[in-house]
Amino acid sequence: MSAPFRTGLGFDSHVFDPSRPLKLGGVEIPGAPGLRGHSDADALLHAVIDALFGAAGLPDIGAHFPDSDPRWKNADSAELLAAAVAEVRALGWTVGNVDATVVAETPKLKPHVAAIRSRIASLLGCAEGDVSVKGKTNEGMDDIGARRGLCVYAAVLLYRSGAF
Repeated sequence: MSAPFRTGLGFDSHVFDPSRPLKLGGVEIPGAPGLRGHSDADALLHAVIDALFGAAGLPDIGAHFPDSDPRWKNADSAELLAAAVAEVRALGWTVGNVDATVVAETPKLKPHVAAIRSRIASLLGCAEGDVSVKGKTNEGMDDIGARRGLCVYAAVLLYRSGAF
């Protein structure tokens, strides 16, 4: 029998693409360059999806939604997250909490954190208090510090019903 709790760690990174809108956590961030990717390139939701799949012992986001499949071209990552949540729930898991860190010199996330937390909580079916989203800079180091892109780390706790 598997443990009643599991944790997963997700990561994603993308380079900026000024021709696209920026979506993070299912929220469009006005005035910021978007991210290059096959889908809408929402790196925050991608990291959460990978954390969910990892905690549930499932293959990663690329195995579920490969960029070689035209079905996922410009896909809304909120829909990908909804599919991931459904798959994880079908295995008997419930999301306990999510902790995510967006590493970027730009844009500043603080004005958008409340909307992002609300959107992610809604997509996961948990309380806003169970979702943490933080913005950090890379202090000018490497490609992120040079404002060429951003990366996201996400940790997820899953639990089985009746674990408490």
